[in-house]
Amino acid sequence: MTETFSELKYVVFFITLFIGVPLGYYTSLKYKRVERVIFFLMVFFTAKMEDINFVSRETFRLTSKGFEIGMVDIATFIILLLVIHRRKQFKITMPPGSYIFITFFAFSALSIINSAVVLFSMFELWKMVRMFIYFFVIYNYIVDYDQFNDFMKGVAAITIYVFYEVMNQKYLQGKFQSPGPFPHQNSLVMYMIIFGSLIFAYLLNKKDTTLFKFLFWIVFFGMASVNVISSLSRAGLVLYAMSVIIILGVSFFAGFTTKKAWVAIFLMVLSLAMLAKAWNSINERFRTAPEESGKTRVDLAIAALKMVEDEPLGIGLNNFGIKINPPWQYSSHIEMKDPDDEDERNALVETVYLMIAAESGWHTLGLYFLFIFYFYFLNVRNFFRYRGTDFQFICTGLVGGLLAIYILNQVLSGC
Repeated sequence: MTETFSELKYVVFFITLFIGVPLGYYTSLKYKRVERVIFFLMVFFTAKMEDINFVSRETFRLTSKGFEIGMVDIATFIILLLVIHRRKQFKITMPPGSYIFITFFAFSALSIINSAVVLFSMFELWKMVRMFIYFFVIYNYIVDYDQFNDFMKGVAAITIYVFYEVMNQKYLQGKFQSPGPFPHQNSLVMYMIIFGSLIFAYLLNKKDTTLFKFLFWIVFFGMASVNVISSLSRAGLVLYAMSVIIILGVSFFAGFTTKKAWVAIFLMVLSLAMLAKAWNSINERFRTAPEESGKTRVDLAIAALKMVEDEPLGIGLNNFGIKINPPWQYSSHIEMKDPDDEDERNALVETVYLMIAAESGWHTLGLYFLFIFYFYFLNVRNFFRYRGTDFQFICTGLVGGLLAIYILNQVLSGC
């Protein structure tokens, strides 16, 4: 039965690819509303992942476990066709930072010379290609400021969906830490910090908002905040609060208004009320967090440093989960729970930055930092460019949200 269902997934996928993509493209050309729905789905399927894996290796501890392709790619293909169709009206260009990313990709690929399992490295390279195509399409598709309004409507709808999943898990399934539609609660935190930050900045900075719309968006901010709180991630809670404070400060820097003051006061009271409601769970999470998890994170970080010291080009992209175990000796300092169990395996290092260094070398990590902070300072520059306009909320939200997740990439896992 399971095998039949698995085969059916492939059939449905290829039908969608070869029939759904052309159909979606042609109907989008004819009906603007269909195009907007597909753009929404392009964002929605980053939260509700519907993928199939070619050459899957689900039983291994890897950051990429196969040649994945899913509904987010289907929606992306349709929007890509629209971008190509409109290339005479809107010139197709490479997004900012593309050459930094391509260089990062090349050095990541170079680490394959040290890979124990080259196939696993190819899984990760395929994921990078998908990510770049997605970024390329989004950059060339958004050519009108009104599309940001469509995007924010999508943010609201996805926030409602994630909130539903979190409430279902928390109160019907009885989960202590809710992951929502994501594989882990840390992924939920990373995702919702960006959405919550954008919504908060929208509330503070969007001009000429009616009272009804204002109250509407307050509800969405409350949902986004509850999603973060329900993850019970210690670092996530702290850094979400940091993002909100930064956005508040940047918003006042852009120009003080009575509306911003009242919004800030109201939302702070709302946030305190939500924290009070969840305080027992948060307090329990801080009190009962196992000391062993902290020691494990340190041990895995030490192992990662051993790897990059031993192999300056890295031990091989997506090969950490292999080389953290015997016969390699990088984990010799880590005490196993059952030394007699030959099947016991160590976990992955719980920081993105050390993972990149271990698998691809310090030089590749340097390129990664250059890439992400290039976009951060580009966003800061855009804040001054769009200061005083109706769309400054986007840059304002990202000033706080991006910084929060950059820090979370270092400290969040396991918190």
